[in-house]
Amino acid sequence: MSNPFKHLQNNPTGLIRNWVEVTPNDSTDNVGAGNVAIGLYIETGGDVEWIDIDGNTNVATVPDTFYLNGSVSRVKNSNTTASGIFALISA
Repeated sequence: MSNPFKHLQNNPTGLIRNWVEVTPNDSTDNVGAGNVAIGLYIETGGDVEWIDIDGNTNVATVPDTFYLNGSVSRVKNSNTTASGIFALISA
C-alpha cells in the first residue's frame, strides 16, 4: 500500500496541524488556500458532498460530531445539508 500522504512535504504523517472552517461552494476549492484536507469534522450531521484529491465527487450521510477521513479539496454546496464543517489540514 502506498502512502496516501506522500503529496504533503512538511508533514507526511497525516497529523492534523490546523482546522479550517468550510463554507460549502460548488465552484471553488474551499478547504484553505492551496490545501487538500485529510478529512472533515462535522458538528451537525446530514449529507456531505465533496471532491477528493483525484477530482472524484463523493456523498455521505454522517451523524453529529463526525470525523470523515479522506482527501478533500472542496465541500460542495448542492447536496450538503450537514453544517459546522471544518477541514482537517495536515501540512
